[in-house]
Amino acid sequence: MARRRTLTLTNEKRNELRDYRDHHPSPQVRERCAALLKIAEGASPHWVAKEGLLKERDPDTVYAWLSSYEAAGVAGLVARQQGGDRRSGL
Repeated sequence: MARRRTLTLTNEKRNELRDYRDHHPSPQVRERCAALLKIAEGASPHWVAKEGLLKERDPDTVYAWLSSYEAAGVAGLVARQQGGDRRSGL
């Protein structure tokens, strides 16, 4: 069986995610931070994707957010392009 991914946060990192969740101008960033806070509180990423957000997400999406955060912190959540047309010039 696969090992469940978790997120352990220091108080400083938790407060940073809360601040971004509550005040960032981009709704996508606010959603990603909310998802990560729920994972840090003990919810599984799969549950967060299916039940824990306002809109159901593919679990792979939430796992990608978790990986981005683990690799680059909040900057990985802010800088990451999500969806849309990726072709240049359009």
